[in-house]
Amino acid sequence: MKTIIVEDEPLVAKDLQKLVLQIDPSIEVLSVLDSVQSCILYFTSNPEPDLIFMDIQLNDGVSFDLLRQVDIRCPIIFTTAYNEYALRAFKVNSVDYLLKPIDKNELRAAIEKFKKAQGFQGVDIKEQIQLAMNQLIAPSENKIYKERFMAHSGKSFLVVNYSQVAYFIKDTLIYIVTHEKQQYVTDFQTIEEIEDLLNPKFFFRANRQYIINIQAIDTFRTDSYSKLIVQLKSPLGVTVDISREKAQAFKNWIQ
Repeated sequence: MKTIIVEDEPLVAKDLQKLVLQIDPSIEVLSVLDSVQSCILYFTSNPEPDLIFMDIQLNDGVSFDLLRQVDIRCPIIFTTAYNEYALRAFKVNSVDYLLKPIDKNELRAAIEKFKKAQGFQGVDIKEQIQLAMNQLIAPSENKIYKERFMAHSGKSFLVVNYSQVAYFIKDTLIYIVTHEKQQYVTDFQTIEEIEDLLNPKFFFRANRQYIINIQAIDTFRTDSYSKLIVQLKSPLGVTVDISREKAQAFKNWIQ
């Protein structure tokens, strides 16, 4: 199987290529492209691969700009730091996505999905991509986000307004932690459930464990591995790591 990796961060591209070859050494990575323009030049002068791994945000635009200009028919697995629930439309027969930082098991499952579907033959890939693009670029303006959350306090229940929440954390159970450092247990089973209910204007999915409120952020810095270290305000006394893959998405969000 022949594939192309489209990724503008060299370290991320290197890591992805390494994971792909660990999963299936027979996969041949024909090229690693880092921009919309380099993709246009490549795909207009070379045959399509069997599969493309494509980052959504590139250094000279978004990969959808490429798809508007070049008629690509082979299956695509998008890699992205976007909110997972904004990308439900990508879970179709012809298109898939991987949320950064890329998990090896999820990558393996995406590759196996491609193989089992025998290249998604007979599916209108262009139509499926357009539907996904529409959902990502123009999400419903009428979506109502949850403003109150029920939580446990001992044997009692209480209601916590979203503005009181400093962060949600998954630590076996899923907890609400308020700006005053009060911690309450919720009945949610996954952090993804909560993410879908929150207004992304105020909350950011930092990693697989934390969702943080913009009002709880004090400072942030970049470490030697290009990760972001986010310091939450006192009295929380918590630092939250954001991977280098999601660092730019965080910076765009917080501005």
